[in-house]
Amino acid sequence: MWITYLDHAGSALFPESLLKAFTDDLRNNVYGNPHSQNISSKLTYDTIEHVRYRILKHFHTTAEDYTIIFTSGCTAALKLVAEAFPWIPEGTNQSSSRFCYLTDSHTSVVGMRGITASMNVLSVPVKPKEILLSEENKLPAEVQNCTTPHLFSYPAQSNFSGTKYPLSWIQDIKSGKLCPIKISGKWFVLLDAASYVSTSPLDLGVHQADFIPISFYKIFGFPTGLGALLVNNRIAPFLRKTYFGGGTAAAYLTGEDFYFPKKSMAERFEDGTVSFLDIIALKHGFDVLEKLTGGMEKIKQHTFTLAHYTYTVLCTLKYANGAPVVRIYSNTDFSNPDAQGPIINFNVLDEHGEVIGFSQVDKMASLYNIHVRTGCFCNTGACQMHLGLSNEDIQRNLQAGHVCGDDIDLVDGHPTGSVRISFGYMSSFEDAQTFLNFIISTRLSKLDSKNLFQPSVTKLTTESVPDDRSSFNCADKSSPIPHISDRELRNNLSAMKTTVNWQPLDSEAESISTSTAISKTAVPTCRRATGPITVTKIYLYPIKSCSAFEVTKWPVGNQGLLYDRNWMVVNQNGVCMTQKQEPRLCLVNPSIDLKKNVMVIQAEGMDPISVSLGENTGKEAMMCESKVCSHRVKTYDCGETLASWFSMFLGRPCRLIQQCSDMKNRSRQKNAEGTLSFLKIFVISHLVNITHMDFIPTI
Repeated sequence: MWITYLDHAGSALFPESLLKAFTDDLRNNVYGNPHSQNISSKLTYDTIEHVRYRILKHFHTTAEDYTIIFTSGCTAALKLVAEAFPWIPEGTNQSSSRFCYLTDSHTSVVGMRGITASMNVLSVPVKPKEILLSEENKLPAEVQNCTTPHLFSYPAQSNFSGTKYPLSWIQDIKSGKLCPIKISGKWFVLLDAASYVSTSPLDLGVHQADFIPISFYKIFGFPTGLGALLVNNRIAPFLRKTYFGGGTAAAYLTGEDFYFPKKSMAERFEDGTVSFLDIIALKHGFDVLEKLTGGMEKIKQHTFTLAHYTYTVLCTLKYANGAPVVRIYSNTDFSNPDAQGPIINFNVLDEHGEVIGFSQVDKMASLYNIHVRTGCFCNTGACQMHLGLSNEDIQRNLQAGHVCGDDIDLVDGHPTGSVRISFGYMSSFEDAQTFLNFIISTRLSKLDSKNLFQPSVTKLTTESVPDDRSSFNCADKSSPIPHISDRELRNNLSAMKTTVNWQPLDSEAESISTSTAISKTAVPTCRRATGPITVTKIYLYPIKSCSAFEVTKWPVGNQGLLYDRNWMVVNQNGVCMTQKQEPRLCLVNPSIDLKKNVMVIQAEGMDPISVSLGENTGKEAMMCESKVCSHRVKTYDCGETLASWFSMFLGRPCRLIQQCSDMKNRSRQKNAEGTLSFLKIFVISHLVNITHMDFIPTI
């Protein structure tokens, strides 16, 4: 199945040749622990040192100027700087240090202030426009001669918008030409290069920042969990180290406080055994990158060209009334690759200029097999700046139930985040065209275009709303989704419906009918609702993430609607599969016959197959535990026949499992562990705009 991957800022994709070269290396050589002295260990040590050389060469510098300290990633490198920087705290006889950071910084940079606060060092956020101080604001020469160390951190490239901040700031700040804040002392610069170096060359021979943290999966896609801190050797001797782990000590005593570190800066800060096999993989990463692309400058030009083309087309898309289809969040016009990286951040709008929730766009993109990223991208500062969110707005959204990484995309009609696409060296012109065709076909097609995107619901419930069910009505005939017709999408994707939590009736056998009004004690109350709320439709989802089964009347069990989300499909690792990973799940149509006590599963091109509604107790059944929404549930494996049926239809190994029903005593506990059933009733109110309704469960 063809995938359009547009999240290269999240992680690059690794090429097959990289894996082959790496595994061939492991087959042909024995690599031992580098702290030993045997032949295999010596080979590991020498190879690691060679990789350090390759990294320095990649960034156009040498071991005379920089030291490579391997870490678990960019975040660990930033934490190391915060802990080791020679801060001078408040309350000493000397002037105290300051930690300044650009507000358009990743969470991991802002999080450094937690460490500096524990050291009694003040942190100061600086907006991008505030850093550009005029010559008149320079500090006097006698003040500049103060030696109190301060640290300023900024990203070479914003991971939110792709804005490239001037590398010339490094020297300007260190020389005093630019002052983050008016304070005497000596400034050091931390350049967060994680996003930048994935698609752009960085010459540390010219732009000599003091600290450069990076993550290698951003460049190569593999290995993950490996990064590095490049430390300028001028500052290295002043770094402080308290903890010492294996491999860092030249000598120490256990009976008294005596410790002497190793001479090498890298060995002093690399606690324990480094991830040596992953480091060895980097060698092949550099080899393959150069062979496939010809170098970072060509990657920069290639990815920028794709971003420029996509940006230009997006800017021209208009509705019939002249309203723009997207709102792009950028500080540039995508005309200069030195000022803009291959990242486009935007929100989709309706013809009235209202933002369509990013979660809805993400779900629709998943159905088209387009992989994007949504939210605030661990960069709240940039999100606030571009979306116009105040500090009070962020706090209010938190109180409303929105947290980083969830799918609550609109609160009171205002966006909490956006959509981001990003290109990498593997991206092609076809990827850009596929994405643009997706936007055009879903927004501008005459085929039911008003219902292609529906406003997102502010979901304020006591349980999490499943993220695998789209609220789109249909798709254009030009949809690239394999084997999915417009009719099938209409049948399998929910129309504009709002989900709320249902409190089960006391009687397990009591039924719900769509023709009757719901009593006030049985449904959530609404803050702004003034009229009655009536159930208009009841949808069952017997198999999680598969098609709905519509009924007019249905019994309620101790976990909600009887048999609702009682089964789910898992991959070969036992992980629940959703429509985000496997869109064809929406073409699986389960239906339940209570009289015959069976569930019949159907899909186009497949023979129907039946499942008994009773728990599996046959010989082939297997008890296991699965994890759903952070809760572990006991399940039965439904057997090889059903596993083969689903594997054949989805084209990948998978199995069908059923939830055990031994949770009766805990079924009424809020968010009870083991409850796989998530009961949602679709309601409509005639007196309020239900798409922006805040629901409060009635206990």
